[in-house]
Amino acid sequence: MLKLAASAAVVVSVLASAAIPASEYAARREAIRKGLENSVLVLYGNTSRDIDELRTGFYQEPNFEYLTGWKQPGAILLLTPDAETLFLPRRNAVAERYTGAKVAAGDPNAREATGFDRVLAAGDFEAEFKRAVEGRGSVLTIPGPHREQLAKLAAGHELGTAAPVLQKARAVKSPAEIALIRGAMAVTVDAHRAAWRRLKPGLYEYQIAASMMFVMHDHNCTTAYTPIVASGPNATVLHYDENSRRIQNGDLVLMDVGAACDGYAFDVTRTVPAGGRFTPRQRELYLAVLGAHDAAVAAVKPGATMRSINKVARDYLEEHGNLGRYLTHGISHGVGLEIHDVPSNLSTEPFAPGMVITVEPGVYIPEEHIGIRIEDTVLVTKTGAEVLSASLPTDPAVIEKTIGRK
Repeated sequence: MLKLAASAAVVVSVLASAAIPASEYAARREAIRKGLENSVLVLYGNTSRDIDELRTGFYQEPNFEYLTGWKQPGAILLLTPDAETLFLPRRNAVAERYTGAKVAAGDPNAREATGFDRVLAAGDFEAEFKRAVEGRGSVLTIPGPHREQLAKLAAGHELGTAAPVLQKARAVKSPAEIALIRGAMAVTVDAHRAAWRRLKPGLYEYQIAASMMFVMHDHNCTTAYTPIVASGPNATVLHYDENSRRIQNGDLVLMDVGAACDGYAFDVTRTVPAGGRFTPRQRELYLAVLGAHDAAVAAVKPGATMRSINKVARDYLEEHGNLGRYLTHGISHGVGLEIHDVPSNLSTEPFAPGMVITVEPGVYIPEEHIGIRIEDTVLVTKTGAEVLSASLPTDPAVIEKTIGRK
């Protein structure tokens, strides 16, 4: 990771990941600037080290991170058709006693650290913004706590949304982004395998979750979202995250757990038998979900949509036991800087090579205390799809052999 000596004694991380070079971030900004025409774009980075509901530590606003790679709080980005400026807070020695040294406006190495030729103090933003917007038609930004303040500064100009152009840019991942997603995949698969090795009746769900989180933190990653380890009836609750039940013999255990590494997330779900063997009914339902999963993956290709693969999965379940009514959610979303990245759930946007999505059909039957979901993260290729998490088995016989080997 790129490092910068913020003082003689302190070294701090600056860009999101050295795997994505500063030149790539600059190229992303240039592409956005070329489309601004008579507008300016303003993005605010997150401003504190508040704990995010999905990840711990500082979590940069994803659009801001996509265009800058900047991983420190309090920054502002201003893009015009012909210029770009990053605004940073000035050094605050008192605050840095609590949070550590930060790259600040006025530092002699701020340009090298940020990848921006023009780095100014955040306190200068208002004056710079007024100069930049003069004679231009509109100001683009995204919803957030600063929008009202920006609207006052932009009085007399249309305040529009930058979301569509940013979503379009983020939807297709670059080779560097795909490499980071593969890295998060490897850690996620290791975490699931660790859970399988430990799993047995009598343990609590939180113990299995802890085994998975240890693997992630041991690889300098974190959880991309609150881990779901749902046994027995809890597996019928889609976003169950209490992880407090004691696992019983005969339970199915649904584990929806993914890592976030170097800013990029991964998403996988497997449903396995706690005692090492599926019952006949569990196997029947599991095979139906697996068939829907495989049919949907086979339907992923350029030009398909989330809506179309969702229909494939539902139709399969309906044709195999009239189970369509037990699939109570969409089966896909984008994966990237966010666990629910662009393209959004059930989008009608056609897939293109380089998009990364999930395929995750399931059936949830509360009266039988059975919930089954099989989820993989998939890369759209020129001819179809690559299941990035294919190394984590879905075949029930392989799962039984693995879980039963204690």
